[in-house]
Amino acid sequence: MALKKKGPPKRLAAGRPPILQRSKSISRSATKALINKHHLLQKRKRQAVVKGNKAEEATIDAEIEALGGIESYQEASLQGQRHDRGGDSSRVLMQWLEGCLSSQPAGSKHRFRMLEVGALSTQNACSKSGYFDIERIDLNSQGDGIVQQDFMKRPLPQGEPGLFDIISLSLVLNYVPEPKDRGEMLRRTTQFLRTAGRYIDSPDLTPYFPSLFLVLPAPCVTNSRYLDEERLVALMGSLGYAKVESKTTQRLVYYLWRKEPTQKRTRDRFPKKEIRAGSTRNNFAVVLD
Repeated sequence: MALKKKGPPKRLAAGRPPILQRSKSISRSATKALINKHHLLQKRKRQAVVKGNKAEEATIDAEIEALGGIESYQEASLQGQRHDRGGDSSRVLMQWLEGCLSSQPAGSKHRFRMLEVGALSTQNACSKSGYFDIERIDLNSQGDGIVQQDFMKRPLPQGEPGLFDIISLSLVLNYVPEPKDRGEMLRRTTQFLRTAGRYIDSPDLTPYFPSLFLVLPAPCVTNSRYLDEERLVALMGSLGYAKVESKTTQRLVYYLWRKEPTQKRTRDRFPKKEIRAGSTRNNFAVVLD
């Protein structure tokens, strides 16, 4: 019997199971276009619902599914959090808080409670810092460690265990459909934060906690027909928030708002009111009744 010729020795890798490949990255412009398309379709769907046009609503749902559904929107958002796209927004928050957090007494086991609304990842800068116990929620959870929940339907806290030191609303408010609902979301955050006097014995913490971390696309504030920074500061002040930190880049605006004592709330009304004219302005608005 003729002996079979031996071929060249196989590499060890040949016997391993195939490696799971990550989904291909898409360009920044394609990411932005996909997100904008989702926003436009959601707006058209709301209009169809108001008109009671079931056929139009079904057509729009089909278009959304053709784009990949809400999953494709979230994937595009995750692409935007990559380091080479400017990274995750919580890095800015950590830059602001690092000084006061690191000043805590050596050996202190205190961890700060954070509620991250619209969480996309469990591996952002805050998660890796070791300073926070984080509760993550999202309308459409993308994995373990993120609870599927609508913040606007989340039960109100019944006591101290349900309160947080800080809430993160990063690129969430701009996805809320109606200006009035955006105002209600901001108002609702105050009910989930601890009282302002809690940190009186920690002078390093007092300027920063309890607080709301808010991130928006820059044009929502810099180029809106109905909102600028002055109006946003006044609106947040009426809810009992004081601006502690802010940063504006070409793409995003970042804010840290400290919750003030209850008596400092003014409860002023902020209707939808044009404050900047111009055909190139966008219509982003926040309304407080």
